[in-house]
Amino acid sequence: MFESSSSFLFFDYFRVPYSPVSAGHDPWAMSLPEQHPLRSCGFLRPTASRMARGALRWPSFEALNSHLKTLPPVGFYHLDSILMSGRVLPDKLCEPWLRHAGITWTRSASIMDTHGKHVASEWRGDDGSIFLPYDPSAIIRDYWSEAYHGAMRHSVVSAVKRCAMVSYYRVRPLLPRASQIWMRRLFSRIQARSRFPRWPIETALQSFYARLFRHITEVAQAPVPWLSLWPNGHSWAFVLTHDVETAAGYRNISVLRDLEVEAGYRSSWNLVPKRYAIDDDVVADLIGSGFEVGIHGLYHDGRDLESLSTLHERLPGIRAYADRWQATGFRSPATHRVWEWMPLLGFDYDSSYPDTDPFEPQSGGCCSLLPYFNQNLVELPITLPQDHTLFVILGHSDGRVWAEKIDYVRSQGGMALMLTHPDYLSHNGLVDAYRSLLQRFRSDSSAWRALPREVSNWWRRRAASRLEPTPAGWRIVGPAAGAAKVVSTSPYDVHQAVN
Repeated sequence: MFESSSSFLFFDYFRVPYSPVSAGHDPWAMSLPEQHPLRSCGFLRPTASRMARGALRWPSFEALNSHLKTLPPVGFYHLDSILMSGRVLPDKLCEPWLRHAGITWTRSASIMDTHGKHVASEWRGDDGSIFLPYDPSAIIRDYWSEAYHGAMRHSVVSAVKRCAMVSYYRVRPLLPRASQIWMRRLFSRIQARSRFPRWPIETALQSFYARLFRHITEVAQAPVPWLSLWPNGHSWAFVLTHDVETAAGYRNISVLRDLEVEAGYRSSWNLVPKRYAIDDDVVADLIGSGFEVGIHGLYHDGRDLESLSTLHERLPGIRAYADRWQATGFRSPATHRVWEWMPLLGFDYDSSYPDTDPFEPQSGGCCSLLPYFNQNLVELPITLPQDHTLFVILGHSDGRVWAEKIDYVRSQGGMALMLTHPDYLSHNGLVDAYRSLLQRFRSDSSAWRALPREVSNWWRRRAASRLEPTPAGWRIVGPAAGAAKVVSTSPYDVHQAVN
């Protein structure tokens, strides 16, 4: 249905049918002078209009290296209600380049810096084209990988948070538990000032997806087909996970497990091999009862990802326990994470990234309500606030925030992935709140109640499938056929495109 100048991450992700073609197949670009800066811009256009010039276009910042002394800086920008991080091509460069590019262009949406100053624009051409002053694939990757931290590094709040975090974790081993909690609560006041990602709900990435669907539908002037997010008619996923951090938590496994069995759920239990004694029979019983076991670091001392040398030193031990317990998933203690290193762990999936969490030692989040790939690793983001944060640090007495966040995730067709700890069951209200939440969604047939490994497997099957045209319409080819369905946007109503 479409052809693109290169691999297009957004289409790869949602499984929209397209074919990469060389830049030489773009009549508009070929009509420009040989040294024109936009001659190498990226494009995406409907295949049916091969001779037309209407397309979605964006700058290739790599190609612009030869035209500019310095590239536009990476920064934070407001695109309508969307706060995004990345490079944008300012109007002072873009306008004269477009003016001499053969068609008439007018500004559509304004892009502002964080001080409210106009910087750049989205543009519309009189041939139906849309020019974006940013690379959509790079913007999405910046959300997923938390690369936006580079644009935040010099803010005062960010500097205070870093200083406070370093000080706390230096003295933490010397403090009694009550003092640790007091300091975490004190630190949470600083963490709560974070302007991005917002907590407990950050809408930026979902809104960015919807915006791209809207632009592409307008360029195509027809519904855009893509592959459903979840299998067998489900419209969202509900995933339960637990981190067992201490011997006390290990002894309490049965409390949460029994609640789940009673309500018809199964969950994943992330264990720490060398922090407390673990009976292989307990692991076998969990697996035999339909639960899943994952690895939660080797010692839970926050050092697994401290450096590459430490990671390589500990990796054989981590892998040995993963093989011993049939564990295909990993979650880093305290959700410490390094984007470039996570695939080195060798697991099928990782679940160390929150969608948004300013209260963890490593604050931030990927902003995603859906799984995504980091190289060949499936990332399953934690999309609900952690129990320790809600009940111990912030002092909530019930699960209202959980329920409200799940309602939002469900409305967006996302994955509500929950993280609770059997270590903190002594806190009043936690068990009752967890029981109430399980009962609330027990009869929701729209939910896919899945184990993390099942979600990872599905995401791989979906990524390995494609849409092909037939005289009767689109058909699904690949391992997701039979479980997925073809969905599409509407040229008149695309605000719900990703639901």
